[in-house]
Amino acid sequence: MQNEHPAVHTSTDRVVVTGGAGFVGSHLVDALLRTDVREVVVIDNLTRGRLANLADNRTDPRLVVMEADIRDVASVGRAIEGARTVYHLAAQSTVMGAARDLDYTFGTNVTGTFNVLKAAASGGVERVVFTSSREVYGEPLTLPVDESHPLMSINLYGSSKVAGEALCRAFARERGLRTVVLRVANAFGPRDFGRVIPHWIEQAREGSDLVVYGGEQIIDFVWVGDVVEAIMRAGGAETALPPINVASGTGTKILDLARRILQLASRSSQVRVMPPRSIEVTRYVGSPQRMIQLLGLTPPADPLANLALMVRPLAGAAA
Repeated sequence: MQNEHPAVHTSTDRVVVTGGAGFVGSHLVDALLRTDVREVVVIDNLTRGRLANLADNRTDPRLVVMEADIRDVASVGRAIEGARTVYHLAAQSTVMGAARDLDYTFGTNVTGTFNVLKAAASGGVERVVFTSSREVYGEPLTLPVDESHPLMSINLYGSSKVAGEALCRAFARERGLRTVVLRVANAFGPRDFGRVIPHWIEQAREGSDLVVYGGEQIIDFVWVGDVVEAIMRAGGAETALPPINVASGTGTKILDLARRILQLASRSSQVRVMPPRSIEVTRYVGSPQRMIQLLGLTPPADPLANLALMVRPLAGAAA
């Protein structure tokens, strides 16, 4: 995305990243430690997060890592005490994972979010940035989807994010806590696992066929670096912000994505189409207009341009 972000944090700021050892969270930590921030506190239960994701900054004295769970009120309170900004990314973050463990999903995404917001409001935090999801919209009525679209989630993951957004609104109204909701499309990049792009890259690495469920899906993909840029700009905004899509505005057909991965990897594997899974949204393209206007971020013409950075190392391997 275009434009450099302004100085978001100063040498007096203490910030918290929940889920900071995870995919997007660890990239956010990297970016925060490139600013003048005084301290970055990571709270992560390491269910999906990995300490290896933070290895590049392990010697930075400004990084504090708490192996703890946001469902634990005391741990959340200790992490957030004295913080200026909280970036709340900790979640059961996949549709299929949410379906497999309903109790963990509710406890983490709903109760955990309540704990974070309550601690932030009590502790004098200036702003909480909540990473919601495009799954809150469910099956869109029209494309592209702007932020006024009804929230009609069709799966438990999306429903838990709808609840998190409602809690953000309530704490903003009743407790005066400044919150920002970012509805993130399908992020991709290094350190991710268990989602479609890293899964297919791994299948290509093994020389296996790529399995597509359904084949009619249209998905909006966003590079992780662009997601981090949006999160940081939201954290540094001087005014209140409405919910904002973090999206490319470009739809990618899932079959085209599979073929592109195979082409980049120089593989002769096939794409196998299987029956669709009913809990998955089949089409989503987010409108980026509010992101452009309020965060000053313009999406790239090709949202998958950085896919080559992840796939090309496979090209030299035997097909």
